[in-house]
Amino acid sequence: MTAALRTRRTPLRLLLAAGAAALLLVALDRAFPPPLPGADAFATVVVAADGTPLRAFPDADGVWRYPVSVDDVSPEYLTALVEYEDRWFWHHPGVNPVALLRAAGQWMTHGHVISGGSTLTMQVARILDPHRRSLPGKLRQVLRALQLEWRLSKREILELYLNHAPYGGTLEGVEAASWAYLGKPARAMSRAEAALLAVLPQAPSRLRPDRHPDAARQARDKVLARLAGREVWPATEIDDARLEPVVARRLAPPRLAPLLAERLRSANPGAARVQSTIDAALQAHLEERVAREFARLPARTSAALLVVDNATLEARAYVGSLDFTDAARVGHVDMIRATRSPGSTLKPFLYGLALDDGLVHSESLLVDAPQRFGDYQPVNFDPTFNGPVSVADALRLSLNVPAVDVLDRMGPARFTARLAHAGLTLRFPRGAAPNLSMILGGTGASLEQLVGAYSALQREGLAGRVRYTPTEPSQDRRLLSSGAAWIIREILERRPDDPRGGAFDTSTRPRIAWKTGTSYGFRDAWAIGTTPRYTVGVWVGRPDGTPLPGQYGAITALPLLLDVIDGLPRDALAARARTQPRDVQAVEICWPLGLPPDPQAPGFCHLRRNAWALADSLPPSFPEREARTWGAGVLRVEVDAVTGRRLSATCAHPHASRRVEIARWPNLAYPWLSSEQRRASAIPPLSADCVDDALSRMENLRIDGPREGSVLARAPGSRAAPTVRLRALGTASRVQWLVNGRLAAETRGARPWTHVFDAPGEQRITALTEGGAWSDLRVRVLP
Repeated sequence: MTAALRTRRTPLRLLLAAGAAALLLVALDRAFPPPLPGADAFATVVVAADGTPLRAFPDADGVWRYPVSVDDVSPEYLTALVEYEDRWFWHHPGVNPVALLRAAGQWMTHGHVISGGSTLTMQVARILDPHRRSLPGKLRQVLRALQLEWRLSKREILELYLNHAPYGGTLEGVEAASWAYLGKPARAMSRAEAALLAVLPQAPSRLRPDRHPDAARQARDKVLARLAGREVWPATEIDDARLEPVVARRLAPPRLAPLLAERLRSANPGAARVQSTIDAALQAHLEERVAREFARLPARTSAALLVVDNATLEARAYVGSLDFTDAARVGHVDMIRATRSPGSTLKPFLYGLALDDGLVHSESLLVDAPQRFGDYQPVNFDPTFNGPVSVADALRLSLNVPAVDVLDRMGPARFTARLAHAGLTLRFPRGAAPNLSMILGGTGASLEQLVGAYSALQREGLAGRVRYTPTEPSQDRRLLSSGAAWIIREILERRPDDPRGGAFDTSTRPRIAWKTGTSYGFRDAWAIGTTPRYTVGVWVGRPDGTPLPGQYGAITALPLLLDVIDGLPRDALAARARTQPRDVQAVEICWPLGLPPDPQAPGFCHLRRNAWALADSLPPSFPEREARTWGAGVLRVEVDAVTGRRLSATCAHPHASRRVEIARWPNLAYPWLSSEQRRASAIPPLSADCVDDALSRMENLRIDGPREGSVLARAPGSRAAPTVRLRALGTASRVQWLVNGRLAAETRGARPWTHVFDAPGEQRITALTEGGAWSDLRVRVLP
């Protein structure tokens, strides 16, 4: 073979050798790939709207590691890191030969390491593939670094360091370290803090600022000195940074809104970072406020609080239990999601839907008196009855009997379906159907669904599902018409110290439309309020469902609700005047008919009221359930033109007659009417020569007992309160006995009832039949 031929083949051989070497390297790289972390390498961290960690869940090895990108980290930190650790990072191929040779020479001269020769890429290689400090280990580290440079960009390698560098204990990554030691995100570090966290991975155990602040400060100042020598930062800035003390917080994982964080983690399996809508500062304040407010409550008691922005239905605060760590209070149970008896909190929706159905207006006449609906007889939370009341007063006072009356006319199944359509799904015991007790709490609902429904009062009747992440889709459903929502809100907006109403001074506090509720047996206490900007719900009770005697919505939950709302951020929306919807009209109506005054029949107007009504809908007072000619409404009778006495169909003598019309109140309302109102609706007596008619056969009830105005006193020498035996004469039906408006007993026919008058002063005793016949007497009890 000639020399020329050999010369020509040499480049080819070199090329083939290089190709073979490259293929070998590729094969080795494929056979022994670097152990790059997967998507599940991070702790799951749930963050607030501004990025503040709410709660972090460690990875399978118990390591706290929060995902972060280069863009999420302070430029000051990146500068300090690269300048101190590897100033040629952006230019070398993963290994810096000059640095390696310098480190090797120092080691051979001094016998120990003076300066490291590792690049940031080599440090990442060692983090991902740990090895012993030996010559084979260093060679392996170099090869891994070359692999990383082959496979990844410089930015990707830097992000691996930012997320996996050790920072002491179970902390890895600069974001987790910044929150743990500094209480702030990595993007917000000062220059002194950036220098500290840049050096900390060199010896995380020895330099931990929470344990060794002096050593940490010396290491930080060493970084600052190097940056000063290279004139990376201005000298004045470095001098200021040296003066900044090293102050580290006690290492503890974040735990704000822990139950929501757990919920969002379960809803987003595998996600390293879940962003919520929570306001971190507000959340921290309200968690402390709830704990302070309810720490005095009995054992096993918990509480829940939810704050929602009406504009987006995004949750701003989520307190799912009184204390997440308190096992005795069952703190791990999320009471925002729990199904509980809603007490009276459904009443605003009942009256709102009745407005939309044309059943009532705001001043429709209802009767708060003992009534029976089939086999169901409701009583008020306070057993006192109020007689004739308006829809507005019945809602403000949370009266039970009027609410059951309206639900009975609407239909429980229809009411349930309307709520379900709007996203408020009520739960009934297995096999049970919607029934009248549901409006008093005989069903189940969750706090978050109630808050979503109450927001409709500020959102023109649109209810919606509460959102906990920015990406969660909105789900709005029509609950009420905009007019009905406006009227119900007007009814519920009143000063807490004046349940019958009162204007808000919007310069000092926002308008609040609020409602409380208490379930049967004091198991659940509720308060839900809504302002133009926020809707807030509070629940207090025991997660195990046992009673909490003496704790009810108005005294347990309402004070916190008002306190929270008064402390929420305010804006111009809260104080601006609101426009009355076009479909709402202000109208004067008259009781007992519930209609506008009729100039042609002034006698029909016994009591004037100013009402809100939906346009083209002005319903009259409810008719009596049982058709009676003497019931509510207009009664038309023939009377003698001279004497004014009533004429029946059969009279002994002819009479010149005329027709009169009388506006009648509902029968059950009469015991509460004034004498003037009774006279205005009295039925004229029957003429002596006429045969009894249906009106004459109305029960004529009277009380057998003490005479009107009697004075009752204890027997001489006795401490026992006076006792009286009473009977209702003139009826064979059921008789309800009221003392000063409070239900005291029930008898049938003329069966006697004995009452002990243990309270001194004027006492009014009323006997009332289901048909509306009544009688009363007044006595005075001496002290």
